[in-house]
Amino acid sequence: MAPSSKSVSDVYLIDAVRTPFGKAGSLYAGTRADDIMVRCIRGLLERNPSIDSATIDEVAIAAASQTGDQGMNIGRSAALLAGIPKTVPGYSIDRWCAGAMTSMTTLAGGIAMGSYDLALAGGVEHMGNHPMGELMDPNPRYIAEKLVDQDALAMGATAERLHDMLPHLTRERADKYALNSQLKTAKAYADGKIQRDLIPVAVRSEELGWGIATVDEPPRPGTTLEALAGLKTPFRPAGRVTPGNAAGLNDGATAALLASGKRTEELGLKPKARLVTFAFAGVEPEIMGYGPVPATVKALAKAGLTIDEIGAFEVNEAFAIQVLAFLDYFAIADDDPRVNPYGGAIAVGHPLASSGIRLALNLARTFEEHPEIRYGLTTMCIGLGMGGTVIWENPNWNFGKQ
Repeated sequence: MAPSSKSVSDVYLIDAVRTPFGKAGSLYAGTRADDIMVRCIRGLLERNPSIDSATIDEVAIAAASQTGDQGMNIGRSAALLAGIPKTVPGYSIDRWCAGAMTSMTTLAGGIAMGSYDLALAGGVEHMGNHPMGELMDPNPRYIAEKLVDQDALAMGATAERLHDMLPHLTRERADKYALNSQLKTAKAYADGKIQRDLIPVAVRSEELGWGIATVDEPPRPGTTLEALAGLKTPFRPAGRVTPGNAAGLNDGATAALLASGKRTEELGLKPKARLVTFAFAGVEPEIMGYGPVPATVKALAKAGLTIDEIGAFEVNEAFAIQVLAFLDYFAIADDDPRVNPYGGAIAVGHPLASSGIRLALNLARTFEEHPEIRYGLTTMCIGLGMGGTVIWENPNWNFGKQ
């Protein structure tokens, strides 16, 4: 007899948290990557006491560099270290910058088809312990056979290429966008909107001894346009990409709980967002920052929505030019208040594989504050020429209509 078919389940974001982000090799210089991830997982479970960790069906943790303290199948090892019962399986994910985003979408696929009811997604990157590109061995054919240009293997160079492609998106516009990110982050901190989702992490310094990380290290609230204009362009002489209009090198972790509609109802959980659909797309690797554009076009088509129906955007700020390219394509103003209202990665940092969940966490908070918004999206560019977009629905909008 053929097995019974299952109906597609709704997928809900129940909760998400992150650790404070540090500058690479600074705040977390004496802390292992897996220990940062473990503290994040524990913090997430501690603030959701109604969830029995033994009922988690799967754990998926992302890292862009899967060696050393980010290796040994960090999805399984971090779950064990966090005290999740050994009966709960886990695996690791690598889609570079979109690692945490992919951990969510992959688990969501399992929930939608009925294989899981409750899953834990996460992402971690300790760029102090694992500098970008460390231990990578790109196949010589990439360059020898001209499959990609050398610039495709350097993220800063791809951002300069994007400036070349869209010359009207000037360095001045990029610097203004970067300044706005810093200002919005400073205001969000002043209003207490970021700290509420940060899980404190014990840190150790050889000079200072033990301490507790409670806030992000990278933000520069005193940034000015004059200071940004004076920065050098490390990726090209007289270029446009600077340390001021790009995310830094960072350490940190994120974690999220996803559940089916059935489990959400059984436990009486109040979800933060419903996952509508998602899409990943490829572009020329030399302009990888353009990836969010086709990924969003694809996701909107799958959802049957237009860009005008999206009321909130969380766009990862790997580089200001990458965000500007996205906004330019969809005719959205550089300073549109719907975009990254709490600031973004230029200010708080971008620990590669962790950032996708930070975007979802920020969007969920926007949903809470704005029940008039029905749909929002999270999007990011991905190394070697990709983009990823997730479209979410605001459960507060639904409740408000009842």
